[in-house]
Amino acid sequence: MKVLMVITSHDQLGNTGRKTGFWLEELAAPYYVFKDSGAAITLASPKGGRPPLDPKSNEPEFRTDLTLRFEADAAAEAQLDKTVRLDGVKQEDFDTVFYPGGHGPMWDLAEDKDSVKLIESFLAAGKTIAVVCHSTGALRHVKTPDGKPVVEGKEVTGFTNGEEEDVGLTKVVPFLVENEMLKLGAVFSKTANWGVHVVKDGLLITGQNPHSSGPAAEALLAALKGKPLARAS
Repeated sequence: MKVLMVITSHDQLGNTGRKTGFWLEELAAPYYVFKDSGAAITLASPKGGRPPLDPKSNEPEFRTDLTLRFEADAAAEAQLDKTVRLDGVKQEDFDTVFYPGGHGPMWDLAEDKDSVKLIESFLAAGKTIAVVCHSTGALRHVKTPDGKPVVEGKEVTGFTNGEEEDVGLTKVVPFLVENEMLKLGAVFSKTANWGVHVVKDGLLITGQNPHSSGPAAEALLAALKGKPLARAS
């Protein structure tokens, strides 16, 4: 099985002067769900190279066994150093794509034309995909073949307004994931702040927050079992 993981290249937290990027748990937990299942993983980002880590995600209170495993994993770190450019990947080469979150995707992946086209191409090919946390925002411009928002009428989840309030960034982010999904006609599903919550609707799997990233990857693997795999190009 070939899994593409798309990571943000954006490192500025709005105009706060603080750094952001990808959230370490949301990369590490799914990475090992895929790796331990025997999947081949490719990491991509809009700019290529080493994507920015949200420094907060590596503070002691947010470290997990899997984030520590990732940091001690020379092969994983080498992959992270050399992410491929997003404009150079094609869905034909992969069985699925997974988008880890962090606040970074709100600025780049949500607006990135290559990302939008990539997600549209996976769905058009009938391939199940997963996005978690703030990366649900990367669906905001994704359309169905007939031009409707891909989330219209779909049950989805993502980082909630309550969770954004908890971290004090409702006035910093360019949009609120929950509000944006509702505006696009999605049925927004959520559990208590920071609870594990994963939703599958058709080809779309969404996870609410960092703790939901591993379970979302497990749901994605379960959905892919029994499907024909992408051939080596």
